[in-house]
Amino acid sequence: MEFLTDTHIEFINRRKGALILSSTLILIALFSILFHKGLNYSIDFRGGSLIELRFDEPVAIDDLRTSVGATDVGTFEIQEFGDPREILIRVEKSDTKGDLGPTVIDRFKADFPERTVELRREETVGPRIGKELRGQAFLAIVFSIIGILIYISWRFEFRFAIAAVIALIHDVMITLGIFSLTDREISLAVVAAFLTIVGYSLNDTIVVFDRIREDLRLYARKKYDRVLNAAINRTLSRTILTSMTTMVVVIFLMVAGGSVIRDFALALLIGVIIGTYSSIFVASPILVEWNLRAAARAKAKKAAK
Repeated sequence: MEFLTDTHIEFINRRKGALILSSTLILIALFSILFHKGLNYSIDFRGGSLIELRFDEPVAIDDLRTSVGATDVGTFEIQEFGDPREILIRVEKSDTKGDLGPTVIDRFKADFPERTVELRREETVGPRIGKELRGQAFLAIVFSIIGILIYISWRFEFRFAIAAVIALIHDVMITLGIFSLTDREISLAVVAAFLTIVGYSLNDTIVVFDRIREDLRLYARKKYDRVLNAAINRTLSRTILTSMTTMVVVIFLMVAGGSVIRDFALALLIGVIIGTYSSIFVASPILVEWNLRAAARAKAKKAAK
């Protein structure tokens, strides 16, 4: 059974509305990142300690918070980790020498003698390492975008590369903005999700660009924007089906994958939605605007002679 065949949806003529929407979302994202909450880096990037514990029975978070506060471990956060019996403690700074796990467990045993507690894992990242990881994560995204710029310039044309990179930056910025607004942590797993978003969005955009390049050769006499709009409609079925099947898997990961990969799955879900939108309403319209400006420059140059 075929899906979305012979569609004639006006995408290109709605590019101004899409520009307003995208600009608004990016401005909100920038405001949140720069002036509101900023980015909530995890211990991977801030440095500190992470302790995962498991009780035989659930203990109230407020009671645990009071107990940990009495150990003078420094700034910390406590949250349930999937199961109410499993607790995750993040310590940003600590005045305690050595491992924090035994210190916290000893305190819990004293405050909750009727409960049995087990140390599942403890991770510690120094501030310098966290800063280095943050820089390396940023460079990984920058280098991937530079590589994409070179690759698409070689395979297509420079204008196609610029359009694709702008669409990728658009996707990453909006996803970062949503994470900032919702105060979700930016961890190494989330950075991996951002790189996956870059790959997914690029793949979707290249499929549309392939059709555009082919149609420009076949219908050279047609208006440029009409050729692009027809190309988007011809690839619409594949774009929507790919996005829907990917979203089903990602939503399943969010629901059944547990707390460990929930932020990773959320970043992917946002990226798939925004990436699908940008391949249609951002990348291709940039080509149209580029062509219009090139034609206007050529016309002005000809008139000046």
